[in-house]
Amino acid sequence: MTAELPDVEPSKAKRERILLLFAALLIFGAGIGMRNPWPADEPRFALIARDMVETGRWFFPEVGAELYADKPPLFFWMIAAIYALTGSLKLGFLMPSFIGAMVVVAAIYDLGRRWWGHRAGLWAAAALIATVQFALQARAAQIDMTLCMWTTLGVYGLARHLVDGPRWGWYVFGFVAAGAGIITKGVGFLPALALVPWAWGAWKQWSGVTRVRSWKWILGPLAMLAVACLWLVPMLYLVDVAGDAEHLAYRNDILFKQTAERYASSWHHIKPPWYFLVSVIPSLWMPLVLVVPWLLPRWRERLRERDAKVLLLLGWALSIVLFFSVSPGKRGVYILPALPAVALASGPWLRELWNRRGVNRLGFGIALLASIGLWGGLGYVKFLRPDMVAEVNAKYDMAFPWGPLIALAVVAIAFVAIFRVKRGASALVGVIASIWIVLGFWVAPSIDAARSGDRLMIAMESKLARSEEVGMVAWKEQFLLQAELPVTIFGHRRFDDEQELFDGITWAESSAQRRLFVAQAKRDACFANRGSFVGHGHGENWYLVSASEAEAACRGKGNVSVAHVYRRKR
Repeated sequence: MTAELPDVEPSKAKRERILLLFAALLIFGAGIGMRNPWPADEPRFALIARDMVETGRWFFPEVGAELYADKPPLFFWMIAAIYALTGSLKLGFLMPSFIGAMVVVAAIYDLGRRWWGHRAGLWAAAALIATVQFALQARAAQIDMTLCMWTTLGVYGLARHLVDGPRWGWYVFGFVAAGAGIITKGVGFLPALALVPWAWGAWKQWSGVTRVRSWKWILGPLAMLAVACLWLVPMLYLVDVAGDAEHLAYRNDILFKQTAERYASSWHHIKPPWYFLVSVIPSLWMPLVLVVPWLLPRWRERLRERDAKVLLLLGWALSIVLFFSVSPGKRGVYILPALPAVALASGPWLRELWNRRGVNRLGFGIALLASIGLWGGLGYVKFLRPDMVAEVNAKYDMAFPWGPLIALAVVAIAFVAIFRVKRGASALVGVIASIWIVLGFWVAPSIDAARSGDRLMIAMESKLARSEEVGMVAWKEQFLLQAELPVTIFGHRRFDDEQELFDGITWAESSAQRRLFVAQAKRDACFANRGSFVGHGHGENWYLVSASEAEAACRGKGNVSVAHVYRRKR
């Protein structure tokens, strides 16, 4: 089971691998380097990484002046390292996700090739590239694709050992990857859940399941713990050396609140237990989910035949979905690590199913609906709701995207017309791929100035005299990322906007050369419609105000000791 099955000539297999690589590069890489980080998470992560490089403070992530305990630092180190090497944050902030996606595709192809032959690995990897959620995360600077890389490498290593093993080196490798996952995001231990279906198969004596008594089983968990301790032990030591309340709070937050407490008693994103099955998988796992009705009987047959490979992959994926379904807090990206395993478990049958009439009818129907929706939406705006153009201009500070939408509508109807019902699944994949390409090369660069905060910061700085200082209240991370001037801030994510505003006013009162940059709600609360309008961005109108314009009821209530000047160390 370690050699490629002779299901295709080597030269043809090589050409198909090159095409697979090209497809992955195009879908995942479209637009890299052509936009800045966008909210909600990207500006914060990019800001942390840039400050690591420019300040030399690598161990404790910081946002502005405060320690950031939501996530361990490995993901930020990866962005920072690429930024340090290239000098380009536009390139660096997206590369960990891009690299992670490419690694996952390669791992899925390789394991599929080893288990079922080249074509099975090829189709599994191609399905992964085409799946909406996977491509979406590959193109975003969030932690989840990097986590998915570690969990996939982890289950890859464990699978090489637990099926047709033993291979102790791969077993340890799998747990090393899990350890790296832990210091990327706390749930990096997910590959260890593969031991659950393996234990079932071993107990039932399924063929192919590795059953061996050895002390070496302990090496895996020890390796995972050792990798995690590469960060954990120095962190605990440095917190103890610092001994201040901020570092102690960081330790307690990242070890307890952001792990066990967040899982057991989530304070946001509360969803019902069936959320993933009803709201995530049917849409975000498109188009792979189209073939599930035809895969189910094939999986059932393989499980009846005691196929350890299918048991391990589906059992692990199901364990992940169940694990996150139990927690009250849920987000769609939580089950991303399960997707590669499901794609791989589908690989042996995808080529056959892609030619089935029912699958192609479904694909054609969805592609046709997308085409009708695009043309219908354009017609609706053009002839029935022309006022929506002005609304988009005002709300998002950007021109209505007629060009990209018309291009997508033309491409969508072209795919529907060319492939028709007989190859409807291919039409759907073509429509999805076109969306990513148009978004990456056309839409993203055209709206970047508005989405990234760059335009708003340029407008703000143009209204300040050289001698003036600016403070920000209830600021957004993209503002610090894009600001060229030093900015005074009064904490990060304080969730006490009134007091933060009072602190800013007190700071501004000490000099006539100080102004505050505030959203309209803050201006209305204390400045009675005074101030200078800067621009619209991120759903709000923004103003520059002076302390002299503040109402008497808002003065003298602040604490200037919380003020911190943030400036880039270039």
